[in-house]
Amino acid sequence: MFPSLLIVDDEPSILQSLGGLLSDEGFEVSTAANGYEALKTIEAESPDLVLLDIWMPGIDGIETLKEIKKENPNIQVIIITGHGTIETAVKATKLGAFDLIEKPLSIDKVIVAINNALNFRRLEEENKYLRKKTLEKHSINGNSPKTIELKNNIAKAAPTDSWILIIGENGTGKELVARMIHHLSPRADQPLIDVSCAAIPENLIESELFGHEKGAFSGATSKKIGKFELASNGSIFLDEIGDMSLKTQAKIMRVLQEQKIQRVGGSRTISVNVRVIAASNKNLEEEIENGRFREDLFYRLNVLPIYVPPLRQRVEDISILVETFLEEFSIQNRDRRKKITSDALGILENYTWPGNVRELKNLVERLAIMVDADAIDSRDIPDAYCQDSNLVKDLTEYQFFKFDTLKEARLAFEQTFISTKLVQHRNNVTKTAEAIGVGRSFLHKKIKSFKGSKLG
Repeated sequence: MFPSLLIVDDEPSILQSLGGLLSDEGFEVSTAANGYEALKTIEAESPDLVLLDIWMPGIDGIETLKEIKKENPNIQVIIITGHGTIETAVKATKLGAFDLIEKPLSIDKVIVAINNALNFRRLEEENKYLRKKTLEKHSINGNSPKTIELKNNIAKAAPTDSWILIIGENGTGKELVARMIHHLSPRADQPLIDVSCAAIPENLIESELFGHEKGAFSGATSKKIGKFELASNGSIFLDEIGDMSLKTQAKIMRVLQEQKIQRVGGSRTISVNVRVIAASNKNLEEEIENGRFREDLFYRLNVLPIYVPPLRQRVEDISILVETFLEEFSIQNRDRRKKITSDALGILENYTWPGNVRELKNLVERLAIMVDADAIDSRDIPDAYCQDSNLVKDLTEYQFFKFDTLKEARLAFEQTFISTKLVQHRNNVTKTAEAIGVGRSFLHKKIKSFKGSKLG
């Protein structure tokens, strides 16, 4: 399919000669004699590019350009004029024109300008596609109330330039949240630089964060650009910041206040413009009380706190996550996409997932590879996930004490106890009833009542 062009000029000779030459070059050419006619043609045909004369009766080129960019910002526009001035060029560029060519027109210059503009449009479209795919890759999966709340908080925080502190257990997806925030922010075209505060040795972290000059210390054979400098105009993600030493915290605090760094061994002050996104699996307020984290750094980072809930608090998302992972591993391994039975899914939904989403993803990958059948069944789930001793290890986890009456607390305990026993017996109601010393019909009634209960 050939690119489509619209030539807009009040001189019939230009429309005829330029239109003929560009048609010979393989372009699909339409013409318009004035701005009004051009806007009607664009509405009907949506060409890839417009060659637009500045001086025309009625709606001139500048006004026409404004209208084109207002309604069709993706259409590239090249201005053609016989009275080119710097002022005109600047004005047209500010309004979104790609280029300006003066009359008399050189067909070679026109073709070069057209190809450059079309290549630029193609790159823009590729960039939008890649950004869309990146957002899809880093999106948060699930529709549980907790996940919807998380998504809403991300949507509110991302467009701002405020600093963010992400709190959540290991494996909940704090890095995923950080990437989603960055890709939805005005800094999305700039880099997001990751810093694993727990993984960098204490004696190297200053060099990693701020860079160093050649010869700054033994082994510094060349200049190194630090993470803060690399992240300038973008975002820096300080993962597990609670593991950073107090000495490094003090240096980080100074950089965050001044937005300036000095490379190790250097004397020059370098200004940086970074958005800080930090994350921790620790309770930083407890760390402050124990003297392991600076209070001023905490309040500096905690402008917009975002809590990432553990998987046990968003059980409704497990089925969506499992399907997402099965699809992902099918594409990754170039294998048929496996299904999962409702019994197997029920076992996964009754497990507490101490390793959170990361643990679920690892298990699904293992099952996708090791199970030969087309569907993953309950018998394929490892025993460790069927006999979950973690399920009742901490009664406060299930918030029994939030209830006002003994009746509500007893009902909540019964539901947790029976759910645990059902998991241990792979959802076999008969075996579960025998194990807990009740009749099968009684257990059926209990299960049914839980489904209709406000606690269920």
